[in-house]
Amino acid sequence: MATQSPLGAYLRARRSLTAPADVGITVDGQVRRVVGLRREEVAILAGISTEYYLRLEQGREARPSDQVLDALARALLLNDAAQAYLHELARPAKTTATDAARRDDVDEDVRWLIESWPRTAAVVHNRYLDVLATNRLAPALNPNYRIGVNNLISLLTDHGERALHEGWEALCARTTALVRSMFGQRLGDARLTALVAELSARNTHFRDAWQRNDVSTSSSGEHVLRHPQAGRLVLHYARLPLPGTDGQSIWLYQAEPGTPSALALETLALAAPVV
Repeated sequence: MATQSPLGAYLRARRSLTAPADVGITVDGQVRRVVGLRREEVAILAGISTEYYLRLEQGREARPSDQVLDALARALLLNDAAQAYLHELARPAKTTATDAARRDDVDEDVRWLIESWPRTAAVVHNRYLDVLATNRLAPALNPNYRIGVNNLISLLTDHGERALHEGWEALCARTTALVRSMFGQRLGDARLTALVAELSARNTHFRDAWQRNDVSTSSSGEHVLRHPQAGRLVLHYARLPLPGTDGQSIWLYQAEPGTPSALALETLALAAPVV
């Protein structure tokens, strides 16, 4: 009997997003009942039997070899991050009660470090994107950078966030892809599962992006804010995972020196209250 499996759901989603022409299959005007590739086409491209591939999609095969996973990644044109995620889904780490009870205390050294960057906004998140710590500038940049706020929920449901972020929809897609990559590492994490269910019900952008099964481990780039006091800010962001923690990361937002954004950020920093 077929069962739901994250691996099978991921294979189905990526199969539907892969066009036949992208993998050299000519359809010649034929009517196709499926969006993307057929199961048998993926199986042929991966060099496995259609029956075996069907068992993978239906959750009846739980331990595919690394060679099979790599072949499927090539067949579905997965990038490196997506291929690594595929392997994680096939080899899920078990979440124990000890894992769930682990505290999110932030090292005092980390607090000192982020406070030493007066012109760089810094936020410490846990793996659920809860804010654990900030420096003075961060809440002045975004009011939702406050301890205790979940920045995934605020991004997707707070109208102020939508007005703040230029390219809000693209940011939602990137953030969803990042959360998806963490989900692969945390199969069985009850809170993350509940968070995904809540946001899927409340926000169509999240639900649609989640169903695409895109993953991303991108840790740097450029982002533009439309700040109500400082105006348009072109910022560079970076994510710095904190070794020895249970998924904590520092997120940094800074402006290129000498630019109008840098001057505006400095003005915000000087006016920021002590946190």
